[in-house]
Amino acid sequence: MPTVFLTIAYDGTNYSGWQVQPNGLAVQQVVEEALEQLLKERVQVRSSGRTDAGVHARAMAASFSTSQNLPLQAFVEGTNRFLPPDIAVQSARLVPDGFKPITMAHAKQYRYTIINSSVRSPLDRLYSWQVREPLDLAAMAEAASRFVGSHDFAAFRASNCVAKTTVRRIDSVEIIRNDSRITIDVIGGGFLKNMVRVMVGTLVDVGKGRFTPADIDGLLQRGDRKEAGSTAPACGLCLMQVVYPDLDKQE
Repeated sequence: MPTVFLTIAYDGTNYSGWQVQPNGLAVQQVVEEALEQLLKERVQVRSSGRTDAGVHARAMAASFSTSQNLPLQAFVEGTNRFLPPDIAVQSARLVPDGFKPITMAHAKQYRYTIINSSVRSPLDRLYSWQVREPLDLAAMAEAASRFVGSHDFAAFRASNCVAKTTVRRIDSVEIIRNDSRITIDVIGGGFLKNMVRVMVGTLVDVGKGRFTPADIDGLLQRGDRKEAGSTAPACGLCLMQVVYPDLDKQE
């Protein structure tokens, strides 16, 4: 049976997250139902990870196995015919049997968008966090550099996170300002539940002067979620890409 790898973009505003769950409509459920309509068989879509309710994705990685041998473009155009306007398959390719998107991913890139202005931006309201107070970007950048490396991120996760280990690898954290728009790009090997959003909330607190950049070291060492900053709103977060070096070599 062919194993098909999909790249999927979605606006997470109206969904309870990526993963199927009993208490809300999930992106995964909608994608699986669309594929069932296309393929006339039920398939289980496995992804590179979860996104929380309200979080967006430019390139969620997912795969599934099917008995249907369709042209790759048919998996894109055919599936999109059955998807709502806020979800779309961007590309499809074949991958080896047994491919597991979550364990074979080398890194993920998330982008968080902040509108740093006292005046709200109606066109950005579903895709950013409005922070009214002035922010010290130099202090935020210094604090962000302290996240880089392998650390215990216990202080930067949701209270109901059930991960077996809280050690994660962060490759880079880059902060860029363009007028009132601030983007924070975080690249790492994997993330705990709410981890990027708590990191961003803490960086904003640094920008406001609540924390100093050096305080990040203590938060990482003590691992107490109550000491870290707030959890930034979900709407500002977007999964930008998932990196698979072995797949790239095959292109």
